[in-house]
Amino acid sequence: MTLPKFLIGDNTDFPEDIFIVHLDYPRFVINLKDDDLELLEEVDDISEAELKTELTDLVALAVEFYDREMKRYEE
Repeated sequence: MTLPKFLIGDNTDFPEDIFIVHLDYPRFVINLKDDDLELLEEVDDISEAELKTELTDLVALAVEFYDREMKRYEE
């Protein structure tokens, strides 16, 4: 099975929150409600500055993914 790069998730304990799960390295979950980001694995092979830049880019892609999927859903 080929996994997608991003998944949209929700949780009944947090009905107002929308989560995006990034399944490629570095794996993380971001809550779009408050931009809280949780890494799901240790990231040792790049500097903290590089990681911050990469995560910023990936979060932007996650938001674009969400917006695109919601547009498709509404159609």
